[in-house]
Amino acid sequence: MEIFQDVVCPVCGCLCDDIEVSVENNKIVKARNACAMGATKFLNYNSDRIPAPMIKNNGVQKPVSLEECIEKTAEILVKAKYPLIYGLSLSSVESVKVAIELTEEVGGVLDNQTSVCHGPGVQGIHDIGESTGSLGEIRHRADLIIAWGANLQEAHPRHMERYSYTSKGRYRNGKEDRNLIVIDVRKTLTAKAADKFIQIEQGKDFEFINALRTALRLEQIQKDKVAGVPVEEIEKLAEVLRSCEFGVIFFGQGVTQVNGKGRNIDGLFSLTRDLNSWTKFLIMPARGHFNVAGVNQVATWQTGFPYAIDLSRGYPWYNPGETTIIDIIRRGESDATLVVGSDPIAHFPPAISKRLINTPLISIDPAHSMTTMVSDVVIPSSFAGIEYEGLAYRMDGLCLPLKKLVKEPDNTMSDEKVLKMILAKVRELKKVN
Repeated sequence: MEIFQDVVCPVCGCLCDDIEVSVENNKIVKARNACAMGATKFLNYNSDRIPAPMIKNNGVQKPVSLEECIEKTAEILVKAKYPLIYGLSLSSVESVKVAIELTEEVGGVLDNQTSVCHGPGVQGIHDIGESTGSLGEIRHRADLIIAWGANLQEAHPRHMERYSYTSKGRYRNGKEDRNLIVIDVRKTLTAKAADKFIQIEQGKDFEFINALRTALRLEQIQKDKVAGVPVEEIEKLAEVLRSCEFGVIFFGQGVTQVNGKGRNIDGLFSLTRDLNSWTKFLIMPARGHFNVAGVNQVATWQTGFPYAIDLSRGYPWYNPGETTIIDIIRRGESDATLVVGSDPIAHFPPAISKRLINTPLISIDPAHSMTTMVSDVVIPSSFAGIEYEGLAYRMDGLCLPLKKLVKEPDNTMSDEKVLKMILAKVRELKKVN
């Protein structure tokens, strides 16, 4: 039996790097320190694998050679006038770099899951600027934790244990020295564990944020209630925020994907900026997929933009709402889609999924999904952080190394290698033509 220490968990944006993985006969038999989500992936990653490359013929997917799949994929992308490349949040940093190069080569659009989750948070950084730090800094110093539209207990099971509310730091002794305030529309598991739960009305985050900023400035709010919360409670909350030594707001899709979206985030970033006139305050998105932050990082290095990047003009063009995948598909502009490690068919609106199916669809994925089931080309790949190594970014922007724990199955390879093969074939076809 081989034991791997300090393994990075490839599940959520926490990227917990204290996992101990035991491997016997090329099989993971134990994942110590992992949460339920992490342990499930480590112990069951090999279930429901795509056994072989496939191409759809007369409506039926049939096994073929990897070379045939690569050639068919390249032909589709070269023929397409406006192809989409989407996903990559479960891939390594190295894979993302190749995907950007491929998108540029075929003159398409590169987008990732950010456009349907934390996109407004990324835009808030552009609009206002982000007062942020590391999860380690929060663990050691924060005495006030705010979860705003973020259910940390369920989405990131070890977040509070390792980085925030119950974690023991150099200057904080767990929950004895911290307060947890949850602001949400429903009483989540995180809210049940909190010192204070403030329930606001659905879609009223922006109004509540502005009222809180007003109270923070010691100005009078001209209402009895805002977003269903009495003004007296808002004023008390403002005082708690002002008087803390080191505070942080973690926000989730409960504020990015509701009424207000980007305006909500602009308000939260502005609130954090206001608070820094009184005390030390940070704000951080509670990112979901384990390397979704990495996709944004790499895309920004390479193109200047984090997601929804149109490379069809010979230079990067970025305009969310115009260059985001759902908007492009809704307008009927794309004529081919390459999906890497994602399942848009299962998660996009039904009307968008139907349009996606009506154009050539290619999937690169380790396991079966609704998207792979309807794809014209399916290329099996291996799991980052389990079957191949590389780099990934934690939700706070810290880059961490992924380890190879087991050998990948036959007929599979990393996203990086698959994308490099497609890129080489695309260039070959373009040269011939």
